[in-house]
Amino acid sequence: MKLKHLLAGAAMMFAGAAGAQDDPFKVGFVYVGPIGDGGWTYEHNEARLAVEEEFGDSVETVYQESVPEGPDAVRVMQQMALNGADMIFTTSFGYMDQTVEVAEQFPDVLFEHATGYKRADNVSTYSARFYEGRAVQGHIAGQLTESNIVGYIGSFPIPEVIRGINSAYLHAKEVNPEVEFRIVWVYTWFDPAQEAEAARALIDQGADVILQHTDSTAPQAAAAEQEGVYTFGQASDMAEFKPAPRVSSIIDNWAPYYIERVQAAMDGTWESQDYWGGIDSGMVEIGEITDAVPAEVRESALALKESMGSGEYHPFTGPINRQDGSVWLEEGETADDETLLGMNFYVEGIEGDIPQ
Repeated sequence: MKLKHLLAGAAMMFAGAAGAQDDPFKVGFVYVGPIGDGGWTYEHNEARLAVEEEFGDSVETVYQESVPEGPDAVRVMQQMALNGADMIFTTSFGYMDQTVEVAEQFPDVLFEHATGYKRADNVSTYSARFYEGRAVQGHIAGQLTESNIVGYIGSFPIPEVIRGINSAYLHAKEVNPEVEFRIVWVYTWFDPAQEAEAARALIDQGADVILQHTDSTAPQAAAAEQEGVYTFGQASDMAEFKPAPRVSSIIDNWAPYYIERVQAAMDGTWESQDYWGGIDSGMVEIGEITDAVPAEVRESALALKESMGSGEYHPFTGPINRQDGSVWLEEGETADDETLLGMNFYVEGIEGDIPQ
């Protein structure tokens, strides 16, 4: 008998026992970093706690932190399912194939995968339009920098990260035509030592504003060692570093989505879907813009946020060219979601190649 049949049979036995005892609905969470990272995983765990608070004794949550993307993730998901999880949230892009694999083995378990694009009858995907927050950050960064060099710490060269770089650059360039972006790829979501080293390297190259798509507060701490360097919180507020170097942040608010999807699963109304929330839904929030930012810049940044939230403005509105100078978006044309989800190119003005 194949492994997936054995596992599915075991899952049915666990589900039957749970039903007989009228146990609480069990929800598992698989985290790529530690819950104390101060960023990405911290916010996912805050949403898990919100689920517990919302449903009380009718829901039980379990989690595993610092799970590497790969075979270890498969084992963790399998164990959660075998231990009676009715629903599992897998919260990193690199869990995509593993989520689909385990979901096939456990057809009665519902899976929600963050930031991926592969679905099945029992696999749904969800993500946030982080690029909207990056537009606000770029707008501020372009006006804060005195060296005209903005540093960007990239995690992995996947569309989610590339979208953010492009959005931040376009909006920095709009307010400061002289601005340059320097990008360092660290090939990790969470490695404080490596993130700090990348921040220091960018500062050594002249960057006086640092953006990051990594999960720890280490770049904030590294920037705090240098006077006149500004940073932005990533995924959570990173408020311990304000009013400077952290001058604002992107906050990922997963709680409403998690509560809604758990409720749907318990009601029997859950269906597989692709969900992409932004400023309009509250999934992307902009943390306090501190007094380290001039008042007029703060006001214009908030106006930009409001225009995206209302749908009046799209961060990728033409004319925009690709890095090689070819036309991507004509005057007034906006990017469609399909193109954004597969974005694998820099826009015109960004130097360097995207690693393969």
